[in-house]
Amino acid sequence: MTLIFESNFDRTLDTLVARFSAGEAKKVEAWTFDDEKSRKSAEAALAAKGVAAKFRSAYKPLLHFFLEDMQLSDLSAVHVVYPVHAACPKNRFLLEAYPLAGLSADVKMTFEAGKNDAFFYDVTLTTKDGAESTHKIFAPNRVHTDFIGETLLSPTGWLSIDGGAGERLETDYEVLFHSAANAVATHEWGATEPYFEELNIAVTVPAEDRRLPVGEEVVSLREALHEDFYFSLLEVFQKKSGRPIGDRHLRPGQIVPEIRFGEKISARVETRAFNTSEQAAETQPLDTATSPISAGQVRTELTSIEGVPFEARARSGRAVEARYHKGSDRPVIISGGQHPNETTGIVGAIRAAKNLAARPGGHFVISPLENPDGYQIHWRLREDNPLHMHHAARYTAYGDDLEYRSGENLNEKAIRVEAEKLSGAKLHVNLHGYPSHEWTRPLSGYVPRGFAMWTVPKGFFLVMRHHAGWTEQAEVLIDRVTRHLAAIPGLVDYNNSQVALFETHAGETGFRVINGFPCLISIDDRHTVPLTLITEYPDETIYDDAFIAGHTAQMETVLAAYDAIQTIEEPATA
Repeated sequence: MTLIFESNFDRTLDTLVARFSAGEAKKVEAWTFDDEKSRKSAEAALAAKGVAAKFRSAYKPLLHFFLEDMQLSDLSAVHVVYPVHAACPKNRFLLEAYPLAGLSADVKMTFEAGKNDAFFYDVTLTTKDGAESTHKIFAPNRVHTDFIGETLLSPTGWLSIDGGAGERLETDYEVLFHSAANAVATHEWGATEPYFEELNIAVTVPAEDRRLPVGEEVVSLREALHEDFYFSLLEVFQKKSGRPIGDRHLRPGQIVPEIRFGEKISARVETRAFNTSEQAAETQPLDTATSPISAGQVRTELTSIEGVPFEARARSGRAVEARYHKGSDRPVIISGGQHPNETTGIVGAIRAAKNLAARPGGHFVISPLENPDGYQIHWRLREDNPLHMHHAARYTAYGDDLEYRSGENLNEKAIRVEAEKLSGAKLHVNLHGYPSHEWTRPLSGYVPRGFAMWTVPKGFFLVMRHHAGWTEQAEVLIDRVTRHLAAIPGLVDYNNSQVALFETHAGETGFRVINGFPCLISIDDRHTVPLTLITEYPDETIYDDAFIAGHTAQMETVLAAYDAIQTIEEPATA
């Protein structure tokens, strides 16, 4: 173990209360990264000293204006003119208002791009009796250069005294993040990847999550900090390696931010050896599993499927297990858990394989958990924050995306090479998911760099990648799969509701909608299998009935694709 950084931080709210309790001002306004309860408590402390204080959220300020200061039930219409700034995407401040348009079906919400770059939302409210009022909602931001030299516009703290315009207030949340991340960026890591087994960022902040009455949406400063740490540090190591930002071949090791609730604000960054333990859980009936199943249950379910077992090894030594079930049908490869915080695909893959194994001609390979090291990180992090996305679990223990691995020492990816060799399949159904609620990086430009299309849910959608000579087959397969999925009660309605909210706050999806399902179809010769169908279900953080619906949709996609490929005529040159 090597200690990289350790510090406690003074809480901004405590500092403000101490400063202004002595009567320095009569009116204080501040924007900080704190939950509502903490901000109200600080206001009350100053009110007791005769100081009128208003402490607002620097994170998603327009949303918090409606959550804390307005009663939507009193309104019939809301019109928002949002700022547009040259240093960020045109829709960034519209995205920050998400999911405002979904908070009340009874209120007509309209949004309009502003004509200046001042950090104010201009809001017009119309009450049910027709009265109008206007409000200017401040959204403090700063233009800054990040750890990799990029210029960003990011939310920041602000302080105004006695009605003045005020100035930037560097909050505890910001100081913690920049201090800890900078310590990693300036540490001497040597020249050979991977640099560590686990880089652990242990943080405590006194911020409670707030569930919203819109799908799986939640306001979570802790989750946002996890995302900012994880992806910022990936970018730091990408720059160090000379690779492009976002390159998935990078192998720094496992980066694990653990952001927990605590009364003190603290950060400790250190390298650690692998945690090779495995969290246990009760076995769930697979068809009605209401939460991710344990790695032990994955292995048990896999052994119940008749076929030839084969395996690869992850960096930690954990096995990546698969089965080849030989039959008379055309073969299909089924995989899940490439990104193991995307959990419905793991259950859906096994359910589909069990169904196909019971068919007379069933012919397939099943590898339901391709990244077991990431899966254990996900289980470990979910113990404290079950409703967070935990993208630290997304990549392998090397820190790379296994699909992009090449050359010798393939580790986890060797399972795919062997699957193709054994089966000769022309179709690979690769089950994935993505965040079921908004994904942000507030201290690094707000919109997740390189993942802008994933920041807001837009329903269950499909990605079809195919070789140049397989365009017709890809189109036929997508049509048949989406027709099958459209017959599942409620699934198209689910898509429509998410897409509508997405389009209000993010604009056009850019997808083709086929039989009610957003689809991306493209030529991609990177895969050795000519047809690769990738599912994207909004499943990160879902449980109970929502989880069952998710892995059922994943299973049905596999079955529909399997049935479709049996009768699709292959290209003459195949």
